[in-house]
Amino acid sequence: MVDGAWSRRMMFLPCTSRTLSSTKLFKCIVIPVANYTRLAEVGKFESPKLTGKYETGQLFLHRVFGYRGVVLFPWLARVYDRDVPNKKESKPIEENMNYNQVGKEVKGRAHTYYQVLIDSRDCPYIRAQTEAVTFLGNQDNGRTLYAVPGLDYIGHEDVMPYVAGSKRPIRHDLFDKFLSYVPEKDPPFGARETLMAWQERNHPWLELSDVHKETTENIRVTVIPFYMGCRESQNANVYWWRYCIRLENLGDLTVQLRERHWRIFSLSGTLETVRGRGVVGQEPVLSSQQPAFQYSSHVSLQAPSGHMWYVESL
Repeated sequence: MVDGAWSRRMMFLPCTSRTLSSTKLFKCIVIPVANYTRLAEVGKFESPKLTGKYETGQLFLHRVFGYRGVVLFPWLARVYDRDVPNKKESKPIEENMNYNQVGKEVKGRAHTYYQVLIDSRDCPYIRAQTEAVTFLGNQDNGRTLYAVPGLDYIGHEDVMPYVAGSKRPIRHDLFDKFLSYVPEKDPPFGARETLMAWQERNHPWLELSDVHKETTENIRVTVIPFYMGCRESQNANVYWWRYCIRLENLGDLTVQLRERHWRIFSLSGTLETVRGRGVVGQEPVLSSQQPAFQYSSHVSLQAPSGHMWYVESL
């Protein structure tokens, strides 16, 4: 893993081994002044869990974005994956030629996600916003948004577990406040009371419940919406939502996101269209070397619920 501002690329260099569980994990540190690279051992990979879930304190590498992190607690989400056919969709292909794929009913399937801390040393080098978790201020009439840096949500399949000998393997301001070192435990980090109290207190805007996925022309889009709360504005209620979007290029061709196009429908009867260049000020390139990009943003509605349609120009 590249550590330092000199290199924009992250690398994990495991030593040769027959099994993943015994593979050593190294961190590649680039020192530009001396113009040499030094390898330091970070830990050893463990075999990923095919069943069950990871416990609080589990160290991991992110399968897609490559950052080091630690699991805080799990969420059980309903995943609506349009790439997975429903059982009742058993008609011949010819009969489904004119089927409305955008509006088709998709059955939700339970899947484990995790609230995690991101190692601050890796934040400058990952293609994902590290301020993805935000919440509304406590002011009744305020519209102030606050960000919690270095928090993320990841699926069970994104976890590449490892163990480390250090008592503080992850650098994050909340690591010592949320976790304590318990050498006889596996993993050897346990939740402090502050973590459990923080989760309970902030549960309404932290909770992950629904995940939506679909692949179009080898571009996989994953959307996670979060309800943030309601605020009164000019004698009317305004309902705030946060959404996190991951884009993954599953093909061989390099593509670039050039334009976004949103259609936002509120159950109050309003329809809003938003168009613009790129997303969050960027026009990310998705290649075989860097196939993924993740960002988050917000939307306000005049009703408790609504619908959003997302069209990307690549």
